Amino acid sequence: QVPLVESGGGLVQAGGSLRLSCAASGRTFSSYAMGWFRQAPGKEREFVAAISWAGGTIYYADSVKGRFTISRDNAKNTVYLQMNSLKPEDTAVYYCATQQRLGGLKSKYDYDYWGQGTQVTVSS
Repeated sequence: QVPLVESGGGLVQAGGSLRLSCAASGRTFSSYAMGWFRQAPGKEREFVAAISWAGGTIYYADSVKGRFTISRDNAKNTVYLQMNSLKPEDTAVYYCATQQRLGGLKSKYDYDYWGQGTQVTVSS
């Protein structure tokens, strides 16, 4: 399996920014898509953003559209999530995931590998 390691989480004030990174350990990171999901206490894991291998297809959850930007660097086997204008509602553990075979990019059930997550806390 391909291990994934998220980083970049932390505590920020509302309106602030964070940049999350997800690095795949291994020689090759070739997936159909990579995605970011988040899970807050008492809630199910939800879709945040996804990007295809070449970056030609990008999806965002309505709740983050216009504020978050997903990108990937295939040479570095890394996907990023730039989060701007953060809101307290964005507080959650953020997970990156890889989809090895094309499926629903917004569906957590169609992803194959998951990182351990990084905590993002946005204070009021």
